[in-house]
Amino acid sequence: MPTLEQVLAARTREAAPELVERIERGRLRCYACGHQCPIPEGAHGVCKVRYNEGGRLHVPWGYVGGVQCDPVEKKPFFHAYPGALAYSFGMLGCDLHCSYCQNWVTSQALRDPQAVVPPRDATPAALVRDALDQGAKIVVSTYNEPLITAEWAVDIFKEARAHGLITGFVSNGNGTLRVLEYLRPHIDLYKVDLKSFDDKHYRELGGRLQPILDTIAWLHDHDVWVEIVTLLVPGFNDGEAELRGLTEFLAGVSVDIPWHVTAFHQDYKMTDPPNTTPAMLQRAARIGREAGLRYVYAGNAPGRVGDLEHTRCHACGERVVTRYGYLIQDYRLTPAGACPHCATPIPGRWSGRFEGQRTAFPFLPHDRTRLSVI
Repeated sequence: MPTLEQVLAARTREAAPELVERIERGRLRCYACGHQCPIPEGAHGVCKVRYNEGGRLHVPWGYVGGVQCDPVEKKPFFHAYPGALAYSFGMLGCDLHCSYCQNWVTSQALRDPQAVVPPRDATPAALVRDALDQGAKIVVSTYNEPLITAEWAVDIFKEARAHGLITGFVSNGNGTLRVLEYLRPHIDLYKVDLKSFDDKHYRELGGRLQPILDTIAWLHDHDVWVEIVTLLVPGFNDGEAELRGLTEFLAGVSVDIPWHVTAFHQDYKMTDPPNTTPAMLQRAARIGREAGLRYVYAGNAPGRVGDLEHTRCHACGERVVTRYGYLIQDYRLTPAGACPHCATPIPGRWSGRFEGQRTAFPFLPHDRTRLSVI
């Protein structure tokens, strides 16, 4: 019986030329993520899914590790097409190894023997057809780290754009200039997990802080709609000085970037810290607002965080979108995406009208038979 590594090796293509460079001693420099691995012949990069064989960089293509239909609020995007259905797909592998990862069964495949998910054969056309059949408005690469499978995402996004769909990433943001420029013509929305504002903490997770900060600034400067999430882990990244530095950085990029501070729960290999409480979220949100951020949200605690689930106009305070968890309870933006009370534009990507909500709960596509288990 073939191993998972052998199964995935049969579903690859050559890396995009923009994302690879030949360097000394037969090594290939990969630019898909901030590690920029110099990969020798016969070896893999940190992600375990991009490898050098025969002097060519092989990269994942032609399968999915998971497909799910999500409300766009789950990604979370709060300022992009509220109520829309996000057809979400992922592959396997990650360039980090967070001990609290909530998607570890896909992200840590090939690194953790307990992370076993049967991949499914897929094509861009089949996935986009499925997304349209479900009534999706957005196609999102998520569940593993999409930067390390950028070629696959771009091929799907090209197909999705041709059928009028919006495209997005849910990512750790550990990018490079090359991969961001490669993605830019094909991507509309980008959610970045800003996990900490301490480089030492990032190194514990297998990365560095600076590439993530560079990614956030680049995305904003190049008109990709970006929202930021920080999973608040007690004792890890919840110190006041760290949260103040993090939110002041975001406000320095733009006070209009939405910041979601979300509740940690014990998962995977991190079972020591207590779960995050609503009061902890509210404290972090207060720090973010004091830093100047206009749109601060608290997640994973529906109905328990005051007004931190709702969108209010930053000019007059009028509530323009009311939420409970992923459920849109009221939508009052004008067709131009402005406050109905004072006409101030609300930053984001809005539809001309609220088109209703396909679902407030994730669900599997109705017909998965066209995506056969490998």
